[in-house]
Amino acid sequence: MNVTAPKRSLSIRFRGAIWLVLQGRFMLTGKQRHHLRGLGHALSPLVHVGKGGVDEGLIKAVDQALADHELIKVKVGDSADLDRHEAAEKIATESLSEVAQVIGNIVLLYRAHPETPTIKLP
Repeated sequence: MNVTAPKRSLSIRFRGAIWLVLQGRFMLTGKQRHHLRGLGHALSPLVHVGKGGVDEGLIKAVDQALADHELIKVKVGDSADLDRHEAAEKIATESLSEVAQVIGNIVLLYRAHPETPTIKLP
């Protein structure tokens, strides 16, 4: 008789972390988010989400801004079709970046430069 231990299901948070790693993304810790929020305080929004929503042109602009700066602010306008949290998650997923903060209509995104990162995370 072959008896095996019951399979434990993975928690939703752990499955989400595995999914992000498989996509080439990672999850920021609380300490890292806090550090990025401090750095992002003085930044101005570089990309604006308007009534067109999140489209290919916006993703290209976010990709270019992240390649240049690593840490950017995106402003979600009042006329955008998406909720600010939905817009933040969609932009982060499509640009392979991480949401460091959503406050008001401003989203703070981070993606380390693949070759020469300038921001050192704790």
